[in-house]
Amino acid sequence: MQKTIQRAVTVSGVGLHTGESTSLTLKPAKVDQGICFYRIDLPGQPSIKLEPSSILKDSTVSRCSIIEKNGVRVVTVEHLLAALNGLGIDNLIVELNGPEVPGLDGSSLEFVKAIESAGIEEFQVPSRYFEIQQPIVVSNEKGSIMMVPSKNFEVSYTLDYDSPLLPIQTVTFDIKREIFLQDIAPARTFCLESEAKEIQARGLGKGATEKNTLVISDKGPLGNTYRFEDECARHKVLDIVGDLFLLGLGVRGKVYATKSGHSLNRALVGLIDQQQRNSVMTKSQRIFDIDDIMKILPHRYPFLLVDRVIEVERGKKGIGIKNVTINDGFFQGHFPGKPVMPGVLMIEAMAQTAGVVVLTSGEHPGKVALFMAIDAVKFRKVVIPGDQLIMEVEIVRDRERTAQVKGVAKVDGEVVIEAEMLFSYTDGSYMKN
Repeated sequence: MQKTIQRAVTVSGVGLHTGESTSLTLKPAKVDQGICFYRIDLPGQPSIKLEPSSILKDSTVSRCSIIEKNGVRVVTVEHLLAALNGLGIDNLIVELNGPEVPGLDGSSLEFVKAIESAGIEEFQVPSRYFEIQQPIVVSNEKGSIMMVPSKNFEVSYTLDYDSPLLPIQTVTFDIKREIFLQDIAPARTFCLESEAKEIQARGLGKGATEKNTLVISDKGPLGNTYRFEDECARHKVLDIVGDLFLLGLGVRGKVYATKSGHSLNRALVGLIDQQQRNSVMTKSQRIFDIDDIMKILPHRYPFLLVDRVIEVERGKKGIGIKNVTINDGFFQGHFPGKPVMPGVLMIEAMAQTAGVVVLTSGEHPGKVALFMAIDAVKFRKVVIPGDQLIMEVEIVRDRERTAQVKGVAKVDGEVVIEAEMLFSYTDGSYMKN
């Protein structure tokens, strides 16, 4: 489900590259608003929405990622974006009174703490994400990065600086919330001691110190200690998690990266965006599995009668699936000699499918849908164990207090039941009393 924060929270610090002191305030945003940055220090408080078109596509920018619109920039967004991606924050207002996101401790940890202190609000609306359809590969003379299809978001990274100060490190993570919080978010940015002067000669790293950047010498980090033995490789994973969120939505697939950095990460984002535009977006085709359904509906065993909801067109229609098996409890007493699914339970399964569709429209947050009336019911064919009930529902009318839905269920393409249903909305707290 889509998420935002419950209340505003502010963090302040020095930008790692500009050296300027800035304050950043995160504020709640509405469903489907996305992530939007505001430069409140500039006339008119210009905004930059996080999306592929806002990425500064300059391959010479290698030490951070920058978003830009109409000449207005926000520098070093990746550590904040990694926190948002790792915590599943889809909608947020980011107000900044300077050109660069504060560097804080050089990781995502302080951003995570700020977001968690603000509280997270979940909407009953599915998150937007893109699932990689075909393998994507980008490379340059230094490294490479590949992303292949997967149902999860995973990153495998091999760090190789060809330096005795920093041995080869390989890490692999399934990017789930708890794993991100414990194993990735605390990993800090770094550079070799020999690189520090070159970075500053390029006008970068003006705000870098031994407290927010691991400067690695032959004796280890100057004035600091590692949080993990492989902290540098973990920070590269953090950068990938942040840079891929430049898409403005989540992505599912497995990343294999070797010696890659921000430039290759952004190149990968460009190719993902191109693949996304050439395929069907999952925004209106989100599949709700049983875990999702139980977050939306209050029903539980033995009256949770829909296994999956697919092809949801938000606020309009959807398709649910009920796999009918002899293990369904009602077969013990309903014509046990010749099991037949009760017609009232077929209606209930269809109604639960409708409930998922109406409650994910974004129009009724925090509500549950209760039956008010059933009309024009027609039972056309019996349903028996082994059948798969395909339930197609369409919202005819959706008002503030009620919703009218038309439904039809089929087995093997043949209609077995049809009905018109009327629901009333009530506050979700009603189910907790």
